[in-house]
Amino acid sequence: MEALVCRKLGDPTVNVEDDNSPIIVSKNHPIPQLNSPTSVRVRVKATSLNFANYLQILGKYQEKPPLPFIPGSDFSGIVDSVGSKVTNFRVGDPVCSFVALGCDLVAAGALAVAFGTSHVALVHRARLTSGQVLLVLGAAGGVGLAAVQIGKACGAVVIAVARGAEKVQLLKSLGVDHVVDLGNENVTESVKEFLKVRRLKGVDVLYDPVGGKLNKECLRLLKWGANILIIGFASGEVPVIPANIALVKNWTVHGLYWGSYKIHRPVVLEDSLKELLSWLAKGLISVHISHSYSLAEANLAFSAIKDRKVIGKVMIVFDEKSTRSKL
Repeated sequence: MEALVCRKLGDPTVNVEDDNSPIIVSKNHPIPQLNSPTSVRVRVKATSLNFANYLQILGKYQEKPPLPFIPGSDFSGIVDSVGSKVTNFRVGDPVCSFVALGCDLVAAGALAVAFGTSHVALVHRARLTSGQVLLVLGAAGGVGLAAVQIGKACGAVVIAVARGAEKVQLLKSLGVDHVVDLGNENVTESVKEFLKVRRLKGVDVLYDPVGGKLNKECLRLLKWGANILIIGFASGEVPVIPANIALVKNWTVHGLYWGSYKIHRPVVLEDSLKELLSWLAKGLISVHISHSYSLAEANLAFSAIKDRKVIGKVMIVFDEKSTRSKL
């Protein structure tokens, strides 16, 4: 089988055929064998690339798997083989990260990590409720777009922060209550004006995959008892949240690493994905695929992530010709 293999740490935007590339396309990678009676093997149709995958190949992610490794996390495909004790899957079943599904396979391949992260963060951890004010930073990225849609599905008042007219237009089309364009607006001034007009006291939940100075600015917008969700540090700078202010204002700070739930609380992830697939089927959420590539074009996919050209998700699709342009 074909597989994208990281053989050394380095810049994954280098052409995969270049000797300096840390990633290669293995044409004859061994097919995984079922190693237990409860194992399931899936023929992958699509997988999404996340910013975390880019950092992992660079060697800058918190998880550092031993070399060589196959990058990636969420996927969709068709069940190819099952162990003798598997009862919830059959050969031929379509699946998304080992949850049975009944929707488009490519869209489902982009669901698990981005939407799963946002769903667990907002629904399970912050317990977002109808009428609360949700402020989403990096709102046009994979997890950001997911957070915006989940916020609307929960009935929250959603404020989105992004940069650029195209991203702003997409966010408005999703029904976001207020969008801040960092290219020409000050986030605190814009949000304060919106809150004033809507007669709202402040932000209840801050969803932050960006970090850095933007996090510091947005802390001024939080109300008493707010929840802060730390999702990542796309800015490259880890923010500092003053403990004394968190104490006085009774803030709750949540660190959210979706991947660790697979080890510590897998049932939470299973329930989360089932609800997300239900919402997807009902049209409450949708997956926006920004770019789609073949496996041999993985470096181009990572370049799109690195250069912040992505609005939503970047996909690697198997058995199809590349569609490098936006879908």
